[in-house]
Amino acid sequence: MSTQESLDRASSLLDEGKPLESAAICGLILGQEPQNALAAHLLGLALKETGDFTQAESWLRFSIRLEPDRGEFRANLANLLQKQQKYVRAARNYVQALELLPAHRGARAGLALALNELQRFDESERQCRILVSSNPLDSEGWLLLGMALTGLERLAEAESAYRRAIELDPGNAIAHHNLGSLLVRLERPEALAALESARKLGADGFEAAFNCGRAFLNAGDLAAAEHEFARAVELEPAHTDAQLNLARIRYQRGDAKFARALATASASHPDEPRLQLLFGEVLWRAGQLSAAETVLRDLLARRGPDPNAQSMLSAILLEGGDLREAEERALEAAATLPDDPVVMQNLVSILLARGRAEDAEPFIAAQRRKFPRSQPWLAYEATAARVLGKDRYHELYDYGRMVRVFDLDRPPGYASMDEFNQSLLGALIERHGASHHPLDQSLRAGTQTVHNLLTDSHPAIRAVLGAFAAPIAEYRSAVGVDPNHPLSEANVGVSQFTGVWSVRLHREGFHVNHFHPDGMISSAYYVDVPAETRDESLKSGWLKFGEPRYAVPGVGPERFVQPLPGRLVLFPSYMWHGTNPIHGNEPRTCIAFDVRPLPGQGAGGAEPSSAP
Repeated sequence: MSTQESLDRASSLLDEGKPLESAAICGLILGQEPQNALAAHLLGLALKETGDFTQAESWLRFSIRLEPDRGEFRANLANLLQKQQKYVRAARNYVQALELLPAHRGARAGLALALNELQRFDESERQCRILVSSNPLDSEGWLLLGMALTGLERLAEAESAYRRAIELDPGNAIAHHNLGSLLVRLERPEALAALESARKLGADGFEAAFNCGRAFLNAGDLAAAEHEFARAVELEPAHTDAQLNLARIRYQRGDAKFARALATASASHPDEPRLQLLFGEVLWRAGQLSAAETVLRDLLARRGPDPNAQSMLSAILLEGGDLREAEERALEAAATLPDDPVVMQNLVSILLARGRAEDAEPFIAAQRRKFPRSQPWLAYEATAARVLGKDRYHELYDYGRMVRVFDLDRPPGYASMDEFNQSLLGALIERHGASHHPLDQSLRAGTQTVHNLLTDSHPAIRAVLGAFAAPIAEYRSAVGVDPNHPLSEANVGVSQFTGVWSVRLHREGFHVNHFHPDGMISSAYYVDVPAETRDESLKSGWLKFGEPRYAVPGVGPERFVQPLPGRLVLFPSYMWHGTNPIHGNEPRTCIAFDVRPLPGQGAGGAEPSSAP
């Protein structure tokens, strides 16, 4: 058998999935012809298929040294590096392959994938555009383009690319899954159908379960979401996002052992501090302070000083009232992580609670310089200024100008506001599928919708979103534009909802004092209120402003607003606010939303978008 016939036989065996037999033939050839580049290259490819990546790379590189102008050799080396997740080196070799063979489709597709993995999405998009321009029927090219566009946050274009990939190759499980994942982000109901198609085509691992859990959560189906997140956690017990979602859902469903999967994973993975931290945080958020403290102290005892654990322990101690040790722990954390906003917020909260606003002020000022539009740091700045008697407090908390009350008119198609609110109430009650308040929100003794009402198609919900437009525009017009004030300085662009949800307070239900970190303007719209809210002396269920989350000496609520059906209250997102508890059996139902102007999209005061 000639050398060429032997090489052809080795190549055929490799194609037939027989790498060991192929490698044996290549070894015989190289024994006789040590400089045979093709034999060396085929041997590298055969070893790759056996899983011996180290030897495979050595032989592939040897073949390239023998024949450096073979672009396909460099492309195959890049494929091996890509398989080992060595994306920087893979990308470099793909580029070299394309310099030699510009028309090598596999090298270009491989380069696009490597660039996506490196989050160099703009470069990946350029490679994908070349692929689909040269062949508009290239399904993989469209899939890779969708991935790049998703990374660039051009989600509408990404959706189109994924749909084109599926149109060209209906059996592409990855395209179906990626489309479903994107639709989950957009909170679109058709996400479930796309993910189910991917599952039927074989995409049924962790990512499929995790994204199905998110899709069911968006749809308000907590039971199905719990099932999927439980599958995800079973497949990857150390995945913190999956564990957190599962614990949240079980808590909202009233499961007393809501953190059992996280407890098991935490015990089984003692060297995974992220799991221990999450376990401690979940227990803390659930109000189990003693158990949370035990978890954090155990973690610190086993692993030594850890600024994230120190900071979380300080927050737990603050909640429990041990301000002295809380301050010690917070200072230790802040010394290591002075740029971490959560760490610094814990320290500042503790200093304010100890009546040490003058000590908190430099930390606040430093964070305000770094994050000038941060709603949390504006809240802390206002509190410190109030304690210290500075005019800055009244600039930030000008209640007369910044807390505005609007009693809405009935939307078109409804005979009265009462009829409208009753229709809206019925729709909202159907969407309150939980039995317990969220694990990590300000609500206590009540329920909150689990999906963003922006994407809800119910006519009453669409109508109320439309009814908010005029008050928002009026509010923004009254605030004006002033570069020297953090509220009015940001008051430029088209109003954009960043979230819309509904809350029902039950007996003894209330909101702890809080701010909204993701908005500029926040709100409360009252759909239905109990009779007890009419008592102006008790102020049950009334909205209150000015009091921080943790008690600060001499700093109580300064402004109250009575809830009435059809009443909308707008205020700055940085303004501390909460509610007094209701005490009777009649629930109080409201809608809340955050709005943030979208810069560069027109003048302030424009109507809010109806899409997230």
